[in-house]
Order: sequence, then structure tokens, then C-alpha cells
Amino acid sequence: LQQFELADNEWEIAGQLYDILKILKDTTLFFSRSTPNLATVIPAMDLIDDQMTKYSRDTKYSPLIHAAVQIAKKTLDRYYQMMDKSEVYRIAMVLHPRHKLAYFKSTGWEEDWVTTAETLVREEFEHAYQDMEIEEDDIDSMVVNSATNLVTDTSCEVVFFQSTLFYSLTVL
Repeated sequence: LQQFELADNEWEIAGQLYDILKILKDTTLFFSRSTPNLATVIPAMDLIDDQMTKYSRDTKYSPLIHAAVQIAKKTLDRYYQMMDKSEVYRIAMVLHPRHKLAYFKSTGWEEDWVTTAETLVREEFEHAYQDMEIEEDDIDSMVVNSATNLVTDTSCEVVFFQSTLFYSLTVL
């Protein structure tokens, strides 16, 4: 069995890898809840990207960890590109009361991306909702339904990720 024991340098790399994988684990747990929210996808991806960038520049991590982080960042970039092809993420962000366009502007997203997001929302509204008539009873039921659909998850990983994500949004 001694042949399977980790050497000291392997334990060090495992500890460093733990740091890197923790943000991914917390994100996975956050989105595995019963009510994930589309408007939190982009901020979560931005948070992961920021953390990976930080890890890639930190000299305390071994070259193996830096290489793994670069692969993770490339994978994240592919997800950004796929998300870019879907209008729903942009619309969800712009319609979310906490985010709106301010999130993209304050986090340095490219101006043409922000303008496109705003245009998508306006076009979707004009196409599907502008001429829609809504009864007052419908409005009351929407308010009640949205309030009863709130779910709280208090597992430590989810609470940590939510607080980290919320903090990253509020300091902007």
C-alpha cells in the first residue's frame, strides 16, 4: 500500500487543487437547488472567472495548478460563448431588479454587449407583450405566486456561495 501514498509535494498540490475546486463545488450546489435562477448564471460565471484569474496569477500555486486553471478558464470561455447565443440570459439579467443593465456596466462588459441586451429586451417586449391586456386579478395572482415560490437553502456551501455572489454584486 505504500506505493499508493502521496508524497509531500503531491499533498501540497492536492491542497492547492482543493482551493480551486471549492468555488466550482459551491457553484454546482447553488445551481442544484430546486429553484435555480437564470439571472444568477452570469454573475456566477463572472465570479468563477474572477477567482480563476486570481488563482492563475497567484505564485503560491504550482505550475500544474496554473495549467489546470487555464484549462478551466478556456472551458468557462466556451460556456460564455454558448450563453452569448442565447437571448434568455441577457433578458433575465436585464429584467432582474437587482441587476438590470447596471451589472454589466459596473463589471466592465463590452458596451455593444450591453446595448444588445437592452435591445433584446425591448424587441421581446414589443413583439410578445406590448399589446397584451392584463386583468387586475392576474396581477394579484402573479404577486402571490412569485412570493410563494421563494425557496431558501441553508446548507453551508449554498449560503457561502450566495453570500459571496451577493457581496460581489453589491460592492460594484
